Amino acid sequence: MSDAPPVRTALYDEHIALNANLVDFHGFELPIWYSSIKEEHLATRASAGLFDVSHMGSFRFSGENVKEWLESLATQRVTSIQAPRCAYTHFLDENGHLIDDMIFAVVSDSEILGVPNASMIGVMWDWFASHLPDDGSVVLENLSDEMSIMALQGPEAKKILSTVLGDSNHVGRFKWQRIGENPLDIEGWIQGTGYTGEAGYEIFVPNDQAPLLWRHLIESGSIPIGLGARDTLRLEKGFLLSGVDFCWPPLSEVDDASFLARDSWETNVPFGLDLEHEFVGKHRVISHDVGDARWWGIRYLEKGPLPRPGKQVTTLDGAPLGMLSSGAPAPSLENVGIGIGYLQSVNEGDEVLIVASPRKSVKAVVVRPPFV
Repeated sequence: MSDAPPVRTALYDEHIALNANLVDFHGFELPIWYSSIKEEHLATRASAGLFDVSHMGSFRFSGENVKEWLESLATQRVTSIQAPRCAYTHFLDENGHLIDDMIFAVVSDSEILGVPNASMIGVMWDWFASHLPDDGSVVLENLSDEMSIMALQGPEAKKILSTVLGDSNHVGRFKWQRIGENPLDIEGWIQGTGYTGEAGYEIFVPNDQAPLLWRHLIESGSIPIGLGARDTLRLEKGFLLSGVDFCWPPLSEVDDASFLARDSWETNVPFGLDLEHEFVGKHRVISHDVGDARWWGIRYLEKGPLPRPGKQVTTLDGAPLGMLSSGAPAPSLENVGIGIGYLQSVNEGDEVLIVASPRKSVKAVVVRPPFV
């Protein structure tokens, strides 16, 4: 653990002005909430939430054969993704263990932009750098320190973005574009991506322009959202959280590191994995048997102590099936308990027990996320 104080994003003063409750999150000082997790969660689903996600990284990959190079490391078939599309992928190590997941944007056949997770910027930089071609044909750049990232998410996101930056800066789902002419002279780029499952955007701007854009988005109707609701929103949609739902073994701090050491087959994500190309770690992905543990969701069928990470899952007879990696009440579902984890030999619709406390097991049903 570093003794250095947490990094303050370019929006720190904006958070203070909004009376945010700030926490140290992976070395960044960020809001956990402004009003309450539930209120902010529901506001994102009903209108539009605005998130400071400047702790996330920003890499640029460039070169004539950059798509082929990235494809050799990625579970996604990068060469099939044409500009200006975005896509999701995993990166596995030589043992087939998942290091990190990432959204990337194909700007052109010779340029790709990627967004590594907050705590993984250094790790992924080292990983990519160690696999660069010896001839210098692919160039790797780290833009993380100079760029701020805001996520505008929810059914009112398009209306608010158009009000602030103009209709021409709307970009469709999983598409990319440079920010064009706008009343604020904001520069950067915008993607039709996000972590809530709602329609919306991730907006990348130079640090010195971030406060101006933030204030105008708030004034136009966005609700500021903290990390707490960001987590419950992603959980309702069944999105994996790096370091929580999977963890690269060299970084694991849990006693049983093998539980979070997973590959793309085990995470059971229905996108981002293409077996029609060769990539680092593929041998593990294709080695599994049907009964091996895979990532599933559970939803409570009765009241009881809430599902939390690390809680055991068993059959109705008490035979062990696996363990939850994430769990919480779902604000969009009247706070019913939901969770995700790795379970073996189960099918959708199976009833199971969550060992929620030493004295109480709660009946739940196995589901395939999203929950909402």
